[in-house]
Amino acid sequence: MNIFITGGNGQVGFELQRQFAPFGTILAPTRQELDLTNAEAVGTYLAKHQPGLILNAAAYTAVDKAESEPQQARHLNAELPAQLAEYAAKQGIPLVHYSTDYVYPGNGENPWQEDSPTGPLSVYGQTKLEGDEAVVNSGASHLVFRTSWVYAARGNNFMKTMLRLGREREALSIVNDQIGAPTPARLIAQVTALGCALNDSILTLHIPSGIYHLVPRGETSWQGFASEIFNQTREAGEILAITPEGTAGIPTVDYPTPAQRPLNSRMALGKLESALGITMPTWQSQLGLTLREYLDQ
Repeated sequence: MNIFITGGNGQVGFELQRQFAPFGTILAPTRQELDLTNAEAVGTYLAKHQPGLILNAAAYTAVDKAESEPQQARHLNAELPAQLAEYAAKQGIPLVHYSTDYVYPGNGENPWQEDSPTGPLSVYGQTKLEGDEAVVNSGASHLVFRTSWVYAARGNNFMKTMLRLGREREALSIVNDQIGAPTPARLIAQVTALGCALNDSILTLHIPSGIYHLVPRGETSWQGFASEIFNQTREAGEILAITPEGTAGIPTVDYPTPAQRPLNSRMALGKLESALGITMPTWQSQLGLTLREYLDQ
């Protein structure tokens, strides 16, 4: 069976390739091999390879740039998932789509539920929400996993940026009023595999179609995330220039960006944990695993 993974070179897509390799033949074309913004090319690729499962990890993730490139963001974040979902519905195959905390308005302090009112603050969030809605309304067997603050041992991300800066500088000012859960790409891929079932060489969904939050347990700020990165890195024996007291917290208003960020990215886990019969690990323990993988390279 062919498993079509979009965004295969990204953080989540790479981990999905590793996780799903035993289930079938992985199809993860590069940008040079398949232009995902070209609907005709995507349709031709699907018709040729006839995947039995689609994992849509492709996305336009340049949050600030999306404010000035809304159509480019919409191509990948809304139109592509709509096309993939239409194909999945017609072929009777499952589709897994990855979304974001940015679909919520980001106010208050209570964790968002999967049925909480949405209210994106940015073009990125709005186009991701349009993609979610297209998948949910397509009639396809689907899972939409909303996650937050994704990082990994590879690619460009907050963890690796902080490690670089922590080796160069004694002090850093980091936003401390945006609250969420740092989520490693590896965990996203592992949970995705748990959500699928292999029956007679056919992959189906192990849990009901719908939207699920996929993040670790616990919450922190970007400043708290950075501090834990530095603490665990020191415990691993690495030398850093930054001091233990070197991370100063600043409010979001002191770090203006073209796109508005949600202050509250807390997401409830009850629906996912109940459906899979699991307890999600803490964000700190997952950081430890990801750090070790990166430092041991």
